[in-house]
Amino acid sequence: MVTVEADQVLVESRLTAGGVPCPVCPGVLTPWGWARRREVRGVGTLQPRRARCSLCLVTHVLLPVTVLLRRADAAAVIWTALVARAAGHGHRTIAALVGTPTSTARGWLRRMSTRLEPVRVHFTVVTRRAGVDQAVPDAAGDAWRDVVAAVAAAWLAITSRFGSAGLVGTVTAAQVACASSGGRLLSPGWPRPSTPC
Repeated sequence: MVTVEADQVLVESRLTAGGVPCPVCPGVLTPWGWARRREVRGVGTLQPRRARCSLCLVTHVLLPVTVLLRRADAAAVIWTALVARAAGHGHRTIAALVGTPTSTARGWLRRMSTRLEPVRVHFTVVTRRAGVDQAVPDAAGDAWRDVVAAVAAAWLAITSRFGSAGLVGTVTAAQVACASSGGRLLSPGWPRPSTPC
């Protein structure tokens, strides 16, 4: 799975021009059909492009930055839920706010609660790598608020360095969270534990 921009036309033109690198080897991806069509709340019908590496022959699904891997809701919807949790709301209030079943919102919150510190560390590293003299956010005294502050700092660093609207359109904090995690923000095994250098 490779995270790409939301504009399907731009993805297609980059893919046919050999502008999408393979995440496995030094090769480039070429068109290779389409993935399964599905409905995503907040996006509509989605049928991601499938691509194949011209060198290692591995196939990949090109998932737009607007959705997370194996989630039926848009990344912006899930991000809104996580921000609401950081503001102190419970899963029932959050479910009503974003228009999802209570069990779905509870599942997102449970999954994220198991990885708050590694996610905060990940986005703090993204902030430092993307920003020029970008300040690391101060601890807010709450792990949920710390994660939201780390993602916001990463978003600010990225948009300060590359612009808030470029070839891919306006970049949001939800898209930064999605792209930086490779669409795996709520997937098992992400982020991988860092190894000491």
